[in-house]
Amino acid sequence: MRLALYLILLATVCGCTSTYRPTNLTVPSAKLERGKSVVIATPANGAYGNKEYAASGKMTALAVRAAFAKFTNAVTVSTECKDLNSLKGMGSSQFDYYVVPEILRWEDRATEWSGLPDRIEILLSIYEGTSWKELASVSIAGKSKWATFGGDHPQDLLAEPLKKYVESLY
Repeated sequence: MRLALYLILLATVCGCTSTYRPTNLTVPSAKLERGKSVVIATPANGAYGNKEYAASGKMTALAVRAAFAKFTNAVTVSTECKDLNSLKGMGSSQFDYYVVPEILRWEDRATEWSGLPDRIEILLSIYEGTSWKELASVSIAGKSKWATFGGDHPQDLLAEPLKKYVESLY
């Protein structure tokens, strides 16, 4: 009887936690400087199958902005720029750091009914403003907890891993 209760408790605790898996692709050789200006591209909307999730690109850019805002007051989200080439068109001397998020996976599931978790994966690349040298890049994958009670969505999986990653850069 105790074993059964222990297993139920363990399943409940494990089902109530979102999980994240960051994978560094380019490890920064030095820390970013606080207070320097940052511009963030707005990625294309995420999709799963034939369904595109409206405003998912904007939500991703805003989550990245929130993570950087702790370290500088000069954070801008560019709604016109979606990738590195369009950011380069803005002019290299305008900002100190250029950040390019890309949505690789965006799955908004009815977890509470299906038992299938929401999933997200983004690629985040940071470039130096004058040389366009890639300073850091990471792939962050996450999945929602099982016991969502209808309140979780893929964008809810962004804040915590982005905050931790950006903190590691400064």
